[in-house]
Amino acid sequence: MLIASLPGLCHQLHMTSSSLCGPTLRNCAYGNMGLLCITIFRYGDDKPHKTTNLVQKRKSSFSPTAIVKTHDFSPPKSYKEVLIAAREKFTQAISFRSMDKDIPLAKTLMYISAEDEAFMAFNREMDAHFFHNERKDTNSSNDVQKWDTIEAMPIAGKKIDEWLTELDTIAKEVEVELISRDIGCHFVEVMEAVNKVLFESKGFRRSPVVDSKCSYLHSVLSSKCGSAILLSVIYIEICQRLNLTIVGSRVGEDFLIWPETANPEELFKVKSGHSLFGIVNGRCVDDPKSMASDVTCNSLLGLDIATNRDIIGIYLANLIRLHWKRASRMNHGLMLTSPLRPVHGDKEKWSKIDGSSMPLLRPQDLRLAIMASEKLLILQPHNWALRRDHGMMLYYSRDYGKAVQELSICMAFAPVEEAEVLEPFVEKLHLLQLESSWKSIGHKGRLTVP
Repeated sequence: MLIASLPGLCHQLHMTSSSLCGPTLRNCAYGNMGLLCITIFRYGDDKPHKTTNLVQKRKSSFSPTAIVKTHDFSPPKSYKEVLIAAREKFTQAISFRSMDKDIPLAKTLMYISAEDEAFMAFNREMDAHFFHNERKDTNSSNDVQKWDTIEAMPIAGKKIDEWLTELDTIAKEVEVELISRDIGCHFVEVMEAVNKVLFESKGFRRSPVVDSKCSYLHSVLSSKCGSAILLSVIYIEICQRLNLTIVGSRVGEDFLIWPETANPEELFKVKSGHSLFGIVNGRCVDDPKSMASDVTCNSLLGLDIATNRDIIGIYLANLIRLHWKRASRMNHGLMLTSPLRPVHGDKEKWSKIDGSSMPLLRPQDLRLAIMASEKLLILQPHNWALRRDHGMMLYYSRDYGKAVQELSICMAFAPVEEAEVLEPFVEKLHLLQLESSWKSIGHKGRLTVP
């Protein structure tokens, strides 16, 4: 077995959970010009590591671990600074030293948007440079924007504070609606006004298909079309500005929200064919296939209320699933844990679990899934299943060293039967790590697997 002693593991786990921003960000940027492997920097260090500049016309033999030199092209420093700052801001926002009620939901999700946007902007900048290089357009210049802080970086044309102001504007429109009705501030009237402004005047709606356009807060505020969890966050934030507390709970695959009240029966009174509960939570409450359809005014008070950390965790888990699905779209049915069972069940299949048999994945989406997983591990450092999945994503990205580290930690906390499944795979992975190191120092051939 490759597991260290428990004291060592505890120290290792502490270091991992406190600095999960630590993995080196590796990604293969691709666009019109093909695949090129880039190394950005390490998260979580006091000082950014120097990056290897890259640019080279694409080669016929591509190695995802190769480091490619550039023609004196230096990636924008501001992207790296935003990546580091966004992760630090996220970590500070969800710090366990903070009271849960003090965690700013919308701003925390905007930090997630900022990190992913900076990462994708970096790749776009690299692709643009490769494009100009291949066209031999020597007169082209890289018009790169620079920002001093994360707050100054535009995300889809607006800064973080400007996106958050959108929520303030909607709340003010609800106040105008309430004044025009000349009514009191009973939660039913407030919710009716929010529903009118949000779903009628503004046209917000749930997206029938979950994709990246409806999976980031700034995108939803722009397109008015979003996932259930993000529309719930927007609803919570608006009502918070109106001094109405909205709570929520996960019910099956759905996330339901309602005002904190001792009289939930008012939420289920049907007016014009719909109840307030149904309008806020969408069609899932009318779908007989959904667990949400079983919720009544009596069962509502028995649901476990989600904390702000829980809501952020649900959002990140959805983001991981989205990016993994996009990354593996060419490998229908591929699961993160697919390589584990053959290794455990049939040792003769060990030779098939190597770098040459790795399925082709979309590298940018795989890296975005890993980034979301890193943030979710900051929230849930002792979640062994999450750590296993994170280790498997690192395996798919061929970062064997970090995959061995994460999976070894996972084995110390996983149930015995799961640890037994992981053990032979981690041993094989360790051999792949040694083989990669062997090749990186110039040796030819393969290491023999016993």
